[in-house]
Amino acid sequence: MIRIGIAAGLLTVMLGSPSFAVTPQQKMATCKFGADNQKLTGPARAKFVKDCMANRDDPRGVNTAEPSSNN
Repeated sequence: MIRIGIAAGLLTVMLGSPSFAVTPQQKMATCKFGADNQKLTGPARAKFVKDCMANRDDPRGVNTAEPSSNN
């Protein structure tokens, strides 16, 4: 039972990332799916897809949990 859970987790990680797309068309489809999932439109959608295709910009956004240096 544990092996099935590990295998399912690995498969999810491997299929869920644009960097594992085999062809540019598959990667574009993955990036567009991500934009659709976030309900992005206009310039925000174009920027997301462009950054996704270039493997830039963490899709989770900026880490706001870090403490500020202005104490």
